[in-house]
Amino acid sequence: MAKLTIVADIRVKPEHVVEIKAGLQALIAPTLAESGCLQYDLHADNEDPNHFLFYENWESRDLWQNHMETEHIKAFQTLSDGKIAEVALYEMAHLDRGAPSPEEKK
Repeated sequence: MAKLTIVADIRVKPEHVVEIKAGLQALIAPTLAESGCLQYDLHADNEDPNHFLFYENWESRDLWQNHMETEHIKAFQTLSDGKIAEVALYEMAHLDRGAPSPEEKK
């Protein structure tokens, strides 16, 4: 199975930033304890307090999809309903030097 990198680009509505930031931070410990989670880093924009980014690495896409069904993710989805302005989610493949890109492997 191929490893998977996830980049989640999150823009929070300004009036909810304190609550959502705490909710995002609360995801870190239980997610790092999950099977297949190799890295789960939350970043905050230095210029825009409403902008957050998760950088994640998973052993496989299946294990990441299992993560998306966990109770802590579902609880965050309930907490954040209507409070996030925009989310962009990117599924990425790591390219080692000289390694073929995903489309070159086809």
